[in-house]
Amino acid sequence: MRAKGISYDTGFVSGGKVSRERFEPDVVRRELTVIRDDLHCTAVRIIGGDPERLETAATYAADLGLEVWFSPYPLELTSAEMLSLFADCAERAERVRLRGADVVFVTGAELSIMNKGFLPGGTHGERLGPLLGERDSARLRELVGELSARVGDFLVRAVSLVRERFGGRVTYAAIPLERVDWTPFDIVGIDLYRSAEVAGRFEEGVRALVAQGKPVAITEFGTAAYRGADDRGGRFMEIVEYGEDGTPARLDGVYARDEAGQAAYLRELLEIFDAAGVDSAFVFLFALSGFPHRPGGDPAADLDLASPGIVKILDGGRGGAYPDMPWEPKAAFTALAECYRS
Repeated sequence: MRAKGISYDTGFVSGGKVSRERFEPDVVRRELTVIRDDLHCTAVRIIGGDPERLETAATYAADLGLEVWFSPYPLELTSAEMLSLFADCAERAERVRLRGADVVFVTGAELSIMNKGFLPGGTHGERLGPLLGERDSARLRELVGELSARVGDFLVRAVSLVRERFGGRVTYAAIPLERVDWTPFDIVGIDLYRSAEVAGRFEEGVRALVAQGKPVAITEFGTAAYRGADDRGGRFMEIVEYGEDGTPARLDGVYARDEAGQAAYLRELLEIFDAAGVDSAFVFLFALSGFPHRPGGDPAADLDLASPGIVKILDGGRGGAYPDMPWEPKAAFTALAECYRS
């Protein structure tokens, strides 16, 4: 692969709340340096909902010589709100690009299920549920066609707006259900997870994406570090129960830690992507705020088990491998470093 990447979370914004409470410039710079030097990444996808944070992290990454994928990630926004966010972020991404960095603008992610107006329902679960539960293939094709048309119409407007402000390459992070017309884009971008249901045809699907002709980026892939998470595909975080304020509270049961399984999943998918001729791949993700590692107590309180992060955020204190950081690498960290180094 040309670009060996990982996603870096600056904080998801929903309902006025930011998932990453602390955003300290020195920590951000240090973590991006680890991503470059220790993980051997050549690219980083900077994700989040706060434009200023995105620009700050993107500037640090650019100064470190990383290829920057500037990726605003809207949640529960209207079309007008998303267009406003993209316009602001496109101008910021252009400032980073004019510093001499290689910058790709990602025009949102999974818009049909993460935001308003594409599917019925007021929440992510309400929008996704009918699609996953539909057993009538004809009705499912109809639903997919409707959401794809709405997403396509919106993306035409969004890309036009972005290109007025940004001079680099542009893509979008789609889910496979969104039948995106990639004509307006420079790169095909897909969030792609292998589950037990699709494992037998997964490699064929990746090759089909590459056969379209444009460079293909796997904008998101990964899993969590509990036994069986890899079989769930992109639904591995559904074991989390949330409090009334929307923050993660506990797991819905007892799960066995399986860091080796998470590491193996990443290695296997990277081998598939590389063999198929994928241009770029971004592991989801470096660290996920709000999902701390809590060993030795109530097993359901160890939220890190549900996190796709390749480091486990400590519930207080500092790590051993990186004494200046509040996290500890998982087995997936080492596996990814080995894959990208070679």
